[in-house]
Amino acid sequence: MLADTHAANYVTRVVSDIGTLSPGAWATLLQNSHAGDETIPPFLKYDYLLALQSSKSACMETGWYAQWITLWDQDQLCAAAPLYLKDHSRGEYVFDWSWARAYEAHGLPYYPKAVIAVPFTPVPGQRLLARDPDARRALVMAIEHWAQENACSSVHGLFLSDAESEVTRAAGWSTRLGVQFHWHHHGWSTFDDFLGSLKQDKRKKVRAERRKVSEAGVRFQAKTGADLGAEDWAFFYRCYETTYWEHGNAPYLTPAFFAQMAGSMPDNWVMFIAETEEHGPIAASLVGLSDDKRVAYGRYWGSLVHLSCLHFEACYYKSASCTRRVQSKVTLRARLYDYISCIALSAYTSFRGS
Repeated sequence: MLADTHAANYVTRVVSDIGTLSPGAWATLLQNSHAGDETIPPFLKYDYLLALQSSKSACMETGWYAQWITLWDQDQLCAAAPLYLKDHSRGEYVFDWSWARAYEAHGLPYYPKAVIAVPFTPVPGQRLLARDPDARRALVMAIEHWAQENACSSVHGLFLSDAESEVTRAAGWSTRLGVQFHWHHHGWSTFDDFLGSLKQDKRKKVRAERRKVSEAGVRFQAKTGADLGAEDWAFFYRCYETTYWEHGNAPYLTPAFFAQMAGSMPDNWVMFIAETEEHGPIAASLVGLSDDKRVAYGRYWGSLVHLSCLHFEACYYKSASCTRRVQSKVTLRARLYDYISCIALSAYTSFRGS
């Protein structure tokens, strides 16, 4: 932990070991950074971020060197940004390889660069946590100062909130605008009620896809919290790892990460396990839940077999059908918006060159 006195009225500390921060101080800052009844994504929780580091999923060895910028007023944590120094662009879900090539073409080094992000998590939300607007502005100044001192080519704030994007834009950062599609529950009692709200061609397409999975003899179990046993997590990881390798990539997350999720955040996950009478369990998806149970986040999946439409059923339709009990919104990836009604939302990425 390195201390200096940059950023007026605050002491700036650079934290390389997340475990040295107080869980209580982080929880207080997280709560103060979100207004009123604003839902806090579980991926900003202390236990989640610590698990990424301690499980060796996001650490120096994998190219995620934690250099969290924190501002302090005596012993009070007033602002913080999960900043990582990186020598690659993997695991960000914002693709900047063309920028790296442009730097190289001009004889300039693109790496190391600084990234303010939750590793491997393209979920919009707070990244510049602060107790008030003044502290957030001071945090941006401290980040810029640190980046200059450490000869970074650039600083990237990934999937920022609207308010954070405004602050970085005011500080002279450039903004890259992306689009995500979020599905909102509108009080339907059943999945069929929801389908009734769609146009006939989309309703037909969804039913045809679900019928393929059903006719293949696939049934699902939904488990959460204490119902998820060690064997469930082990099976999920087997599916998750298999699917990554089949696409030619090593999995970002380690078994130790999911073991820590089972121990510290079991109520923030719903696992849908697909099985058949002949083969037993064949696939699984893992959906994140906010603490207030208002939002579900489609996150991870894997399969041991190739079955048409199983991915959509496990990751999308099961998530949407469960919302009538516990959630009001589902944040999903990929192509769900091609099939059902979603709301398009802006996803901001801010960039500051050296």
